[in-house]
Amino acid sequence: MYAALLKDELVLAVTEAAKARADMSYLNREPYRCPNCRQRVILILSEQAEAFFKHLRSYQGSAGEQAEHHTAKMMLKAALTAAGFPAQVEVPLAGGGIRADVLANSCLAFEVQCAPLGQAEFAHRHALYQEARVKDIWVVGQRHYLRGKLKQTQLIYFRENPHWQSYYLEVDPVRGLLRLKYQVLQEPLTQNLVYRQQDFTLDAKGIASLWHYRPPKLPDFQADCRRQRQYLQGQIQQKTRFGLKIAEAMYLKHLTLADLPSAAFASWRKPGEASWLERYLGSK
Repeated sequence: MYAALLKDELVLAVTEAAKARADMSYLNREPYRCPNCRQRVILILSEQAEAFFKHLRSYQGSAGEQAEHHTAKMMLKAALTAAGFPAQVEVPLAGGGIRADVLANSCLAFEVQCAPLGQAEFAHRHALYQEARVKDIWVVGQRHYLRGKLKQTQLIYFRENPHWQSYYLEVDPVRGLLRLKYQVLQEPLTQNLVYRQQDFTLDAKGIASLWHYRPPKLPDFQADCRRQRQYLQGQIQQKTRFGLKIAEAMYLKHLTLADLPSAAFASWRKPGEASWLERYLGSK
């Protein structure tokens, strides 16, 4: 599509591209609309072809994930460029062993992961980035969005820093957002998660805000110890894998549920980390 509506006026992609190249903060700063369906479109600057507008839609299935990946990658590249980074897409690194989705600069890359990814492949790609001395930041599509319960496949995307603690980055190209989920904690015994969230627009302002984001001081999360105790009791009675593991360890240590310290039901943990109770039973 080579034309779109901007504030109800028809504009050409080539004209808007010239304005964006002259001032990258202009790129997708204002929302474009399709002249036919009035849905949101974005301006894509291509190095191989003329600039064009592309619809933002929801994504389903493998073909949808490919479209989601491409759109998110191009929007992220545009936002980084507008923020002053010499961003490029599909840049070969480590002797061609890997292609960075978006190389922000010579030492920073973004990987946009929308399709499934195994632990071994992730480790291989991460190692290649380390070999190239490039920091890799992973941003996930909707397949991998973090919700109420932790999935083992999500663990590879968590990162840590002093301000956000355990955090997770998601991209929503339909809404034009980067979503930061931070201070992520897992309940003492269950797969349930708690976290805080902040959204940033996929533009120069949003990138700058994300870079400098410092969360406000908020009260600590409080675990429901009674519910955690009931959960453990249920797991033991149902003879689940987790329940059998804990029951066996308690039997070997001559302990009952009543003997367990309150910390076993109150201690939050990082995502995927062994519970306080497991460490306690293993160390006695």
